[in-house]
Amino acid sequence: MAKILFVMTGADAWTLADGSTHRTGFWAEEAVVPLEAFKAAGHEVTVATPGGVVSPVDPVSLAPEAAGGAEEAARLTKVVETASEFRRPAALADVRLEDFDAVYVPGGHGPMEDLTVDADSGRLLTRAVDRGLPVGVVCHGPAALLAAVKEDGTNAYAGYRITAFTNTEEQLAGTAGNAKWLLQDRLTEAGLTVEAGEAWAPHVEVDRNVVTGQNPASSGPLATELLKKLGQE
Repeated sequence: MAKILFVMTGADAWTLADGSTHRTGFWAEEAVVPLEAFKAAGHEVTVATPGGVVSPVDPVSLAPEAAGGAEEAARLTKVVETASEFRRPAALADVRLEDFDAVYVPGGHGPMEDLTVDADSGRLLTRAVDRGLPVGVVCHGPAALLAAVKEDGTNAYAGYRITAFTNTEEQLAGTAGNAKWLLQDRLTEAGLTVEAGEAWAPHVEVDRNVVTGQNPASSGPLATELLKKLGQE
């Protein structure tokens, strides 16, 4: 049995370029699908957030039109509301990376607000990649990689080939025009190579110990690849 750390947002709002806020949190599918896959494989999941707050779910991700129908929306809602992992998170500042075998970061716009500048999250992600632990990140989750800065000021993931929510997808979602910055651009500026697949289609990149997914539809395939890194198909 492996122990997997879920690094999750504590932000329920994303601050936009004009000073307004966009209600957000984590994207349900991106947390629930991997959680279920890892637990089904016999692994243990611990959620940690800034300050140990319960990670807020983006309500849009629980809408039938976003979840793939009313039945799936109801299922995701039930897991989000009842899973003990989501209800009792640890504080990122208290997490010892030595206690875990892998790290996973789900997306939603929440990480764009807090994890991108969270020192505790950045410390854990820096140490994880340096130690060769499997690291899985999906959609807007790669915003957390921006805080993974080494003592010399360079990003710990510079030179890695990854994928993330693309500029095109942000534009299609209608959120690009009022964003302070776009994730694909900022990751590229930090020295990461962002591979963009077809908008909304599953797309996963694997580079050494780092597994990344482009969008919500990539959550399941990403979980499969992370399980391979843990030695279990």
